[in-house]
Amino acid sequence: MHIGEVASRTGRSIHAIRWYEAQGLVPGVERDRGGRRVYTEHHVGWLEFMDRLRGTGMSVAQMREYTALAKKGDSALGERRALLRAHQARVLENIARWTEALTLIDAKLEFYDEWVAKGERPAVGPHRRVWRAARRHSKAPQMARGAAR
Repeated sequence: MHIGEVASRTGRSIHAIRWYEAQGLVPGVERDRGGRRVYTEHHVGWLEFMDRLRGTGMSVAQMREYTALAKKGDSALGERRALLRAHQARVLENIARWTEALTLIDAKLEFYDEWVAKGERPAVGPHRRVWRAARRHSKAPQMARGAAR
């Protein structure tokens, strides 16, 4: 298939697909006699995987490293697995931080909902305790990470 079909199948622009390829993130793209890129189902899946990695915060450099390891085949399975395992740990850490942030946002929204419903600012209550507890909890890991750098 040509790049237009890949674009419509993946929801990415032609420009984005070319960018991924220029970054060395789409291995094995052949060209037809007219010089046009020819993609396979493998490339469609690969682009979707690269997009997922990027969406979870993997750097382009790490994506290049993963792609280079994939090109090595079975001999680099351990290295690929280790790279993805480390990324998985970072993603899980981010999910925990986002979940914590969502708890704070939920508490604040409940506070505002109560304020709107009653027409006056609520007394410091459970919302504030949730907010303070979450802030205390979130500062400890940040300080530890900062000290480790």
